[in-house]
Amino acid sequence: MTPRKPCPAIPDPLEAYAQGFDDLFGQLAPRRSFREYLLGLLLPRQRNKTLTALVGTEPGVEAPAAAVQRRQNFLSESPWSATAGKERRLELLQADARTTTHEGGVLILDDTGDRKSGTHTAHVGRQYLGSIGKIDNGIVVVSTLWADEQRYFPLHAEPYTPARRLPKGQADPAFRTKPQIAVQLIGAALEAGMLFRAIVADSG
Repeated sequence: MTPRKPCPAIPDPLEAYAQGFDDLFGQLAPRRSFREYLLGLLLPRQRNKTLTALVGTEPGVEAPAAAVQRRQNFLSESPWSATAGKERRLELLQADARTTTHEGGVLILDDTGDRKSGTHTAHVGRQYLGSIGKIDNGIVVVSTLWADEQRYFPLHAEPYTPARRLPKGQADPAFRTKPQIAVQLIGAALEAGMLFRAIVADSG
């Protein structure tokens, strides 16, 4: 078997963390892009972290830059599994004594909505968006987060699909209400071995 090509390292301790994901990427390019993506997420930026902001370029003007295109390819074209990546992230959190869950923590349920123009993107529709406090065109994601008095981290997230986007509306087999999605996410947290003493949510 041909040895794997070494990947350019990023500063520790982030490099040690990134190595925990290396076996999920079959080629050097996505392993390198994964490290660059992590750095972009953690470095301070003055703008929202779009692809151009993640690599420190100007929006619009430098969108065709090679670094931006590499990140776009990594997120949308590279053959790696986002589900496997999420599962590995949770495994690493559970394996570290500083971040492992315990029975004193809580599982937080929430749904977050953001404006989105157009209707071509999956799951977008006119619905209540908590970020602006009213009904508008946008996308809503139901998520879970684990927290105690000292730390917190996200667990799982699933988009909500408005009934009007499905062929049979609310009668469509694919339709799930937000509470139904929440119950599935609670099950996913339990399957992942997360420990908590309570489940909390807002009035929604």
